[in-house]
Amino acid sequence: MNKLRPAEKKWYVLYTAPRAEKQVERRLEKEGFTAFLPLHLSPRRWSDRIKLVEIPLFASYIFIYEEAALLQRVVTVQGVSHVVYYNGKPAMIRESEITSIRQFLEQARARELNYQPDEEVLIACGPLKNISGNIIKKIGKTHMALHLKQIGLTVTVAIDQIKKT
Repeated sequence: MNKLRPAEKKWYVLYTAPRAEKQVERRLEKEGFTAFLPLHLSPRRWSDRIKLVEIPLFASYIFIYEEAALLQRVVTVQGVSHVVYYNGKPAMIRESEITSIRQFLEQARARELNYQPDEEVLIACGPLKNISGNIIKKIGKTHMALHLKQIGLTVTVAIDQIKKT
């Protein structure tokens, strides 16, 4: 007796329009698909400040957990350019690789946002750019008091303007 196996869902790779990854993720989830867009915090500079912004870890790529037979329906979602192929078949990503990406992002985020007293950091912008200092304490949710040994001063700096050395 020959039983039909239910179609198996796997992780596949989609290529999106440039800078459309977040919108594509929202649209895919609205259509009922399970999508994964790995995001990381990256400093972005404006004329008056530096801010940490979430950007895709892999530009123009997004992962989708779906059956191979339904991948052609995914391409109709606005912003999806095409399914990525490898050796003539849709490129699959193992579950263990998706888990590794998630773990990497969690560890990176914990290191980026978890500053400790007396930890050495570098000022990333402003008149004190590239001067290192030690954290004295956190002031509210957005600022840190730093002691700058090089010039013998204690200053208050926005958290999004410092980075770990």
